[in-house]
Amino acid sequence: MKVAVVGATGLVGTVMLKVLEERNFPLTELIPVASEKSVGKEITFKGKKFPIVSMDTAIGMRPDIALFSAGGNTSLEHAPRFKEAGTTVIDNSSAWRMDPAIKLIVPEVNAHELSIDNKIIANPNCSTIQMVVVLKPLHDKYKIKRVVVSTYQSVTGTGVKAVEQLMNERKGIDGPKAYPYEIDLNVLPHIDVFMDNGYTKEEMKMVKETNKIMSDDTIKVTATTVRIPVMGGHSESVNIEFENDFDLAEVRSILEKSPGIIVVDDVANLKYPMPKDAHEKDEVFVGRIRRDESASKALNLWIVADNLRKGAATNAVQIAEYLIRKELV
Repeated sequence: MKVAVVGATGLVGTVMLKVLEERNFPLTELIPVASEKSVGKEITFKGKKFPIVSMDTAIGMRPDIALFSAGGNTSLEHAPRFKEAGTTVIDNSSAWRMDPAIKLIVPEVNAHELSIDNKIIANPNCSTIQMVVVLKPLHDKYKIKRVVVSTYQSVTGTGVKAVEQLMNERKGIDGPKAYPYEIDLNVLPHIDVFMDNGYTKEEMKMVKETNKIMSDDTIKVTATTVRIPVMGGHSESVNIEFENDFDLAEVRSILEKSPGIIVVDDVANLKYPMPKDAHEKDEVFVGRIRRDESASKALNLWIVADNLRKGAATNAVQIAEYLIRKELV
């Protein structure tokens, strides 16, 4: 099992390598790929050193699986080349997500859609992934009509430059900016570019990706995505309106039994999910589970997950694990 990690030196790429190692992924050969300036350098994986190679070299090595985290343009150009070489590509960029011919996969939700013919598979947006993991079992039971979500997203979702901006601001250092405004001691209701409808691209990703992953265009979704000065993960306040009424105890039981979810909901003892708790974890954490007293058949939830792991690297690795388990590669 040859596995290439494209973008191996980036923020998500390094976490992909960490997750592969931690989960003891059954690879026999690792092929780290990065930009030309990094070719020849070495990365360490399971105590062994592996040289970083170019895209062309990696394609020539014909890996079984390529985990991509190198940006949309790189994916659009090179994912088809890997596909032609017989490689199954799992891409973390937004390049392929809304392509009707490409599967958009969260393993806990819709891995069953995958077949041996799916040679390019899209990893969803980080904020969408953690939300649909929670929505799916509730939709199966009560049928969701509408979702209203507000996100509180970590600077790590923007990348290394954003983390450096936050740290520099805390130290009083004037350095390169990832955002148009200060992020420390501030909140930016602006993630990605604004679109003609007044929403940001990130907000519309959550709308469109949720419908695609859940295979249900009748679910109405509206989102406000916000960047906050935290590191550990993304948080979401989610209001869900159902077709059918629900019992709160049953909701908790459903979520506790669902794969990939940890319920942390004990307000009497001040127990609820926080980004610090989710940091470097693979699960999605849910708390503040309560009935919406202003609307019939509606529920409020608080959802937290590590955006670099379940929101990106771990989800991609879980897709690869599923492909191996079902003998689709």
